[in-house]
Amino acid sequence: MTHSLHPAAQKGFSSAAELYQQVRPSYPPEIMTWLKDELQLNRQSTVVDLGAGTGKFLNYLQQVTPQTIAIEPIAEMLEQLKIVHPEAQVLQASSDHIPLPSESIDAVLCAQSFHWFANIESLNEIYHILKPEGHLGLVWNQRDEEVSWVKALADLLTPLEGNTPRYHSGAWKKVFEHQFLFRLESVKLFSQLQKGTVNDVVSKRLLSTSFIAAMPPAEQFKLQQQFEQIILEHTGKSPQDEIEFPYVTYAYHFRKFAD
Repeated sequence: MTHSLHPAAQKGFSSAAELYQQVRPSYPPEIMTWLKDELQLNRQSTVVDLGAGTGKFLNYLQQVTPQTIAIEPIAEMLEQLKIVHPEAQVLQASSDHIPLPSESIDAVLCAQSFHWFANIESLNEIYHILKPEGHLGLVWNQRDEEVSWVKALADLLTPLEGNTPRYHSGAWKKVFEHQFLFRLESVKLFSQLQKGTVNDVVSKRLLSTSFIAAMPPAEQFKLQQQFEQIILEHTGKSPQDEIEFPYVTYAYHFRKFAD
C-alpha cells in the first residue's frame, strides 16, 4: 500500500504525524468560496480528499458536503485524522490504486499532496473515479519568500531537499504535458498569516517538513537552533515571542475531459 511512496514521505510523515497535525497552517477562508464557485461543489457532491494526511483540508470539504472520503496511504497520518475527524469515511490506499467505482466522484481534492504522486498512473486513476467533466483541485500553502526572514529560512532549507518532491520545483506540472485527461481551468492565489510563537509556527512547523522529520534528532535540533537564530537576527524575536508567518495559497482547478 505504500510501495510507491518517496522515502522522505514514508519516514518523515510516519514519525512526525502528530507534529504535522499540531503545527501545519490551515487554509484561508476564501478557499470555501473557491470550492463552491470554482469547483461547483454543494451538499449533494461526493468528494475525495486524496493524500488527506492528518485531515487539515477535510475541515473545509466537510463544510461544503457531508459526502467526503479521505484517502491516505500512511497509517500514522490516518490515525491523527481519525482523532480529529472520528466521523470521517477513510480509506488507506495509494493514489494509483483507489478502491472506488468508476465515475462515482464529483471532485478530487489534493491539498499539500499532489507533488508526491504526480505521475500518469495516479492521474489515470483520478480520471477513472471522476464523473464526466468532474473536477480536480490542487491546493498548496507556500511560505511567502517576499518576506526577508522567510527567504532566509528557505535558503537554509533548499540545499537539504535532495530529490524530495516539492511544489516549488514545478516538476509536478510535467504530468499534465501531452495528456488528454484534464484541462486547466484556472489558478487562484490567496494570502494568509499563521499566528503563534516562533517555536510553534516557525521551528516546529519546519521540523514537520518531510525531509527534515526524516533526519536524526541531533540534526533536527541543530536546524532548530539555526531557525531561531535567523528569526532573532531578522526580527529580534525569541522562541516564545509571537510572530506572523506569511503564506501564499495556490489553488489549481482542472476539469476532466469528457470521453
